[in-house]
Amino acid sequence: MDGHIFGQQVVNGMVLGMIYGLIAVGYSMVYGVIGMINFAHGDVYMISAYITGITLSVLAFFGVQALLPVLIIALLVVMLVTGVYGWVIERVAYRPLRGSPMLAPLISAIGVSLFLEAYVQIAQGPNPQGIKPYLSGAFRFWTGTGVDQFFQITYIQTVIVVVALASMAGLAYLIGYTSLGRSCRATQQDSKMATLLGIDTNRIISMVFVIGSVSASIAGFLVTLNYGSFDFYIGFVVGIKAFTAAVLGGIGSLPGALLGGLLLGLLESLFSGYVSTDYKDVFSFSVLIIVLIFKPSGLLGRPAVEKV
Repeated sequence: MDGHIFGQQVVNGMVLGMIYGLIAVGYSMVYGVIGMINFAHGDVYMISAYITGITLSVLAFFGVQALLPVLIIALLVVMLVTGVYGWVIERVAYRPLRGSPMLAPLISAIGVSLFLEAYVQIAQGPNPQGIKPYLSGAFRFWTGTGVDQFFQITYIQTVIVVVALASMAGLAYLIGYTSLGRSCRATQQDSKMATLLGIDTNRIISMVFVIGSVSASIAGFLVTLNYGSFDFYIGFVVGIKAFTAAVLGGIGSLPGALLGGLLLGLLESLFSGYVSTDYKDVFSFSVLIIVLIFKPSGLLGRPAVEKV
């Protein structure tokens, strides 16, 4: 096993896993609080890619060229706009159906997903869009004396890892050490009791959708900078992968979302590098099935307790 190939696949897998983890957080938060799956979540990620491209174009049009201000402004705009999308999705597709049979909000979420895809396809066109590269260069790590005996992590991949870890740490602090986080945990444990104790559960649920959407938007922003291209359909595949990561780690568990994302990303990357890229999805989902057979709640999920 060549060290430089293995090292490169591990780096690629970690970067991909960070992206999956950021998106999976939104699935886990929504499910943890209201017990529903937001299948429009992947399309929020897709929306963030387009907003990234549009914002960068507008900043370039007005002559804003400094790299750091451009990236910070673009990220803040993406987070703000997608947060609004998350709030609207909760108000339109979920709140009116709360308390309905589980199939109703599921169909509603799929409808929102199809609407967002069609809306972007009509508004921006069906052809792939792209942006110019903003960061070039890489850190190289030599594993031998040969010219090609190294693996590398590009500057943008480094940014992805750093920003993803910072976002996860900030989210963990928000949930664990703030009044909003305590309200989220109370609503998750018993929404009726939380309401009786004076917590505005409707506001908390809306905030959960907003936070999940912002997390997905950070992933969309980073992926757009990394690959430079996107289209109206990218949310479907990435959304399914992120949902798989959330289930693998334990749906409803934030650490599980990160762990599931990292594991899924590493498995995909290593399988692609050593076996075949054509069957990497088959392999990843096979691992998910095996894990759920032996641990149905996921790696870090809590077993379901039947209420009496």
